[in-house]
Amino acid sequence: MALNIGFIKVHLRLSRPVTKRTSFYLPCDCVKQLHISSLHTTREVIQGLLKMLTVLDNPCKFALYRQTHRDGQDLFQKLALWERPLLLRLIAGPDTETLSFVLKENETGEWHAFSVPELQNFLGILEKEESERVRVVEQKYAVYRKKLQEALQRHEAH
Repeated sequence: MALNIGFIKVHLRLSRPVTKRTSFYLPCDCVKQLHISSLHTTREVIQGLLKMLTVLDNPCKFALYRQTHRDGQDLFQKLALWERPLLLRLIAGPDTETLSFVLKENETGEWHAFSVPELQNFLGILEKEESERVRVVEQKYAVYRKKLQEALQRHEAH
């Protein structure tokens, strides 16, 4: 087999926070290019992406998916860890409608792969997000309440 070298683009669609020094969310659907050879496996691509992003999480928490478009729908298929993404890209050709790659959380449906400190950190992030959203809603309705009270006072004055 001839050795090929090239780039693959990987869309990052992560819904859970990732860990660097602290946990944070990556922007949804950002795209990273990875320079790899046709010998690189899915496992190595995941490890390379995490290293590029300086993510400390266990690579087993993530999976690389093949995304294809058929009949107006996006279809996702999890790649086996031994598959070779650059070969798949070369076979499919350059059209991203035919094939694109997506990094997502490994769909185990469980959080057992996370350590207790990571889970506590996630809870802290969620509590901060919840507090901020509650504050925004309360502020919105306080403004609305004030406008209604002003309208009532104007109406009663007439």
